Amino acid sequence: MKIEQIYTGCLAEAAYYIESNGEAAIIDPLREVSTYLKKAEKAGAKIKYIFETHFHADFVSGHVDLAEKSGAEIIYGPTAKTEFKSHIAKDGEQFKIGALTITALHTPGHTLESTTYLLTDENGKDYCIFSGDTLFIGDVGRPDLAQKGQLTMEDLAGMLYDSLNEKIKPLADDVIVYPAHGAGSACGKSMSKETFDTLGHQKEVNYALKAQTKEQFITEVTDGILSPPQYFAKNAAINKGGIESIDEVYEKGLIALTPQEFEHLANQTGAVMLDTRDPQVFAKGFIPNSINIGLNGQFAPWVGALITDLKQPILLITDEGKEQETITRLTRVGYDSSIGYLNGGFQRWTDAGNEIDTIESISAEDFEKASNENDIIAIDVRKPGEYESEHLDFTLSRPLDFINDWTSEIDPKSTYYIHCAGGYRSMIAASILKSRGAEHVIDVAGGYAAIKNTGLKTTDFACPSKAMKV
Repeated sequence: MKIEQIYTGCLAEAAYYIESNGEAAIIDPLREVSTYLKKAEKAGAKIKYIFETHFHADFVSGHVDLAEKSGAEIIYGPTAKTEFKSHIAKDGEQFKIGALTITALHTPGHTLESTTYLLTDENGKDYCIFSGDTLFIGDVGRPDLAQKGQLTMEDLAGMLYDSLNEKIKPLADDVIVYPAHGAGSACGKSMSKETFDTLGHQKEVNYALKAQTKEQFITEVTDGILSPPQYFAKNAAINKGGIESIDEVYEKGLIALTPQEFEHLANQTGAVMLDTRDPQVFAKGFIPNSINIGLNGQFAPWVGALITDLKQPILLITDEGKEQETITRLTRVGYDSSIGYLNGGFQRWTDAGNEIDTIESISAEDFEKASNENDIIAIDVRKPGEYESEHLDFTLSRPLDFINDWTSEIDPKSTYYIHCAGGYRSMIAASILKSRGAEHVIDVAGGYAAIKNTGLKTTDFACPSKAMKV
């Protein structure tokens, strides 16, 4: 028996490769399927099943492409309806992979079709569960994504409570929990950095499993849920209907462009110019009106949160050799309209003598000095929960997640100092504000982590919402 967790940090997503006696199964595959095909080929195994725990909202799955390339059967849980060939499992239905048995346990709540897959080993012992977004390490799936008609978030939370108590908690304490996500995913509120655990330990430490009543569970699970990123519903729809092969996306996107061709195509198509270099490198020089979302952070989720149209043409500026990786990570959240990249990267642009722009990036100490000398406008783009836990007493809370809602408040002539937790998100925000006409945007390098080491006054309680000064 072989079970391998294939964890993708930038998405905080876990897919699984299972193998026994020359047969294999994949659970919750990502868009690029070559990894799974190569693993099976190397082991001399045939991929028999592709199990989907639910219709994912935070990434585009590779189930259809993988089924076409491997001949495997796609399995969804009860109530699922797909526009492609699939097998809809009955609650309790079993599937054989070599000497192993996979049992589908219908566990609605996160979504209506959510299903946990119980793996029983060669000796007939329950070994692990692949819990999808039903049960995380330290958390459970958010119950607000599948509200339909009269069905409320509280109704779904109640279903989730029943699923956990009737299907999962009765399993043995030594059963291993393999979830679909870890810390950083927007599919839950407080996931652990650990990516697996025993069920017994989760019963002891997971707040949702410790709830004494259904009412308590519903209150705790629904409290403090932020609105889901705008791309979630779109990705879920894609996963129900299927999508073009990633090979075709590469063919469209891996087109090397000269600076002249790049500029012409940007003007002709209205493409977003997406610069994926390190934030501090970007600040020192970039193509005017380009947006920075660094490849070294949670790149794909931020693209999904901030670029509202999945079909938006995208032109890429990347470090040399990172073009295909960038396209791959865009496709994971459904952005398939890359139309080329700047050949030779930003250096090629400057070598051609083209105009560049910059963003001033200052140290936390210089930020402290500026705030002590003048009445400045400082924007904290961290999430509301981060701001509420601790912040500077004079900053405005304007979360990056909702920048498309608050940029209308910006005065193009004013100067704005922007910080996040460490500097990644603040540069995204600064680049967007620049592209939308703000003339004076200053990034605080190192973010709040660096600011805390200055003498600036912080508060550990949430101030009343402050109006933007314009």
